Amino acid sequence: MDWEQISKAAYLGSIVLFVLALGGLSHPETARRGNLYGILGMAVALLATLVFIEGNYALLVGGLVTGGALGFVLAKRVQMTQMPELVAILHSLVGLAAALVGFATFLDVEGHNYQGAEKTIHDVEVYLGILIGAVTFSGSVIAFGKLSGKIGGKPLLLPGRHFLNLVLLVVSVVLGVMFIQQSAAGDGGGLTPLIIMTAIALVFGIHMVMAIGGADMPVVVSMLNSYSGWAAAATGFMLKNDLLIVVGALVGSSGAILSYIMCRAMNRKFLSVIAGGFGTTSGGSASGGGDQGEAVAISAEETAGLMGSAKEVMIIPGYGMAVAQAQHTVNEMVKVLRGKGVNVRFGIHPVAGRMPGHMNVLLAEAKVPYDIVFEMEEINDDFPDVDVSVVIGANDIVNPSALEEPDSPIAGMPVLECWKGKDTIVLKRSMATGYAGVENPLFFKENTRMLFGDARESLEGVLKALDS
Repeated sequence: MDWEQISKAAYLGSIVLFVLALGGLSHPETARRGNLYGILGMAVALLATLVFIEGNYALLVGGLVTGGALGFVLAKRVQMTQMPELVAILHSLVGLAAALVGFATFLDVEGHNYQGAEKTIHDVEVYLGILIGAVTFSGSVIAFGKLSGKIGGKPLLLPGRHFLNLVLLVVSVVLGVMFIQQSAAGDGGGLTPLIIMTAIALVFGIHMVMAIGGADMPVVVSMLNSYSGWAAAATGFMLKNDLLIVVGALVGSSGAILSYIMCRAMNRKFLSVIAGGFGTTSGGSASGGGDQGEAVAISAEETAGLMGSAKEVMIIPGYGMAVAQAQHTVNEMVKVLRGKGVNVRFGIHPVAGRMPGHMNVLLAEAKVPYDIVFEMEEINDDFPDVDVSVVIGANDIVNPSALEEPDSPIAGMPVLECWKGKDTIVLKRSMATGYAGVENPLFFKENTRMLFGDARESLEGVLKALDS
């Protein structure tokens, strides 16, 4: 039996399943099926690899069992609010694996015998794999720190940071040339420039993500997802593994496309996000901009009265809903309102939460019907006809200064224009700024009321009042 041909056929089947997984994940209604395709594809790939590779099977099985057990425990314990940082830390592991495989491949002199152009190509693969892997690893660790609150969301703006990035890039190119020349000479040469480049790549990954403002973190997660894909593809080239190459390219390209879509949704260029992103300038709205008026508070009972007598209600969820784990209460509230004949819809901003699709995942978990969940561009023109907009723990995505103040750090970012409706109710713990550190004039508008407190507790009060 030709196990090599069987393994290649299995790899091809895995690739097809991964493509189907990406297709399924493009819509909430098919996302569960897409995940199943991905799981099946990975299981087939792992089994085919075990059959095809000749080596220490005890070590391989031990690694599979250990990794599988860790993944199972993490998946069982992680809260939905922790999904963004979990994704970030998993990206870091992909980058670390790529860098380690690169060093192992370079040091394994007996495992390959490349000569001439073939050796040069192999050395370039190793160099790029370690470079991308190191940037992905350190950048993802910093992203994890920011998303989990261990590192502040405020961007770190070093003097001459763009010049510093350029110098690091030029030095990396020079070291790459030195590495290829020394490696071609034989005798184990090239290790020193490779190590120096790895250190530079780690520093670059840290600096790149530290310089990005809080409102851009969803783009950062998407961008690092792309980097992890290219790191996996580079690993595939080093190991001559077609499956890793194709799957890495799929992840890398899809992550890059998603990053582009999100940047377009925020009216930002991708390079501007990498260079600093939102929250990197000091406009008036970022620092408060003087007396904006007085915010008017509202009670849960009054909120229920407004919502119960409305014909059109728009719910705008944000990260505060995730922190409070209020999505299930929101769903119960929606059921009651719809039972009273109120037309309830959800407006989702592309960067709501801490990662792409964060709010969609939370609402799907709570079993909110898909047909009442709309993207920003689908419902933004409907706000003049909305009686009550309910903003649950969102801030930057409903900030009028993005459209009204040219010097605002988030100027030009499309936002959900809820203030154009009849009434807006904002659920927040306090008057603190959002993740981008920008004051929100919405809180002080005449048709805005503030329902202060924990989002779930506040909504439970609203639900109780609606029921009575």
